Amino acid sequence: MSTIKRSAPVYDIELYYELRGDGEPLVLLHGGGGAGSNWNLVFADPPQGHRLIIPDLRGHGRSLNPSGEFSFRQCALDVLALLDQLEINRFKAIGLSLGAKTLLHIATQQPSRVDAMVLVSGAPYFPEQARSLMRAVDTENHSETEWRQMREWHQTDEQIRALWRMARAFADSYDDLNFTPPYLSTITARTLIVHGDRDELYPVRLAVEMYEAIGGAQLWVVPNGGHGPIFGPLAAQFVSTAVTFLASDAQ
Repeated sequence: MSTIKRSAPVYDIELYYELRGDGEPLVLLHGGGGAGSNWNLVFADPPQGHRLIIPDLRGHGRSLNPSGEFSFRQCALDVLALLDQLEINRFKAIGLSLGAKTLLHIATQQPSRVDAMVLVSGAPYFPEQARSLMRAVDTENHSETEWRQMREWHQTDEQIRALWRMARAFADSYDDLNFTPPYLSTITARTLIVHGDRDELYPVRLAVEMYEAIGGAQLWVVPNGGHGPIFGPLAAQFVSTAVTFLASDAQ
């Protein structure tokens, strides 16, 4: 299956993205510190009948972020601008962690555009246990193994340092990610929430809060699952469950 690799001017950046497969559009949004290529570990091939749209989000991978400023709100605007350029009005989407939070912004900013979505390891706000871990993020001292992994995904060492600074800055961010139940209730997309019951950042109660607030949402709590429980042995089960859910027209 061939992959089309492109970049698009959106706001103040060039947003890198890849297109794979044919059919209805399925947007895949990666997690914080990662890149669109991470989805290759989950989707070896595009699901039948879907055209995958896989961006590197602002500041990640091949999408640089010269301003150094980051918000989930702006990430959502970037993705929507890309889809406008691709002339895609309505779509389905899967978001992981940072990507899931971006999807919450997309689904509340322009509810009519999201047909269905899967939120993996998302959160409506940062709980204190996550903020505590974010405050502990070291922006300079990392192991050679960590550097090697990050260099596989990103373009420069300064970009990598900026991502670590971004993660630490989340500890003091309160207005960008602040989804109340009434606000979540404005989401009209069919929604599947996937969450590990051992998530070290976001306790499973946050997934339940989203499940209760988003009308008709479904919830899959992954036993013994940590943050991002869709890789490795769980990838095949996740793909089967997510694709089945996205293909369903049930409300």
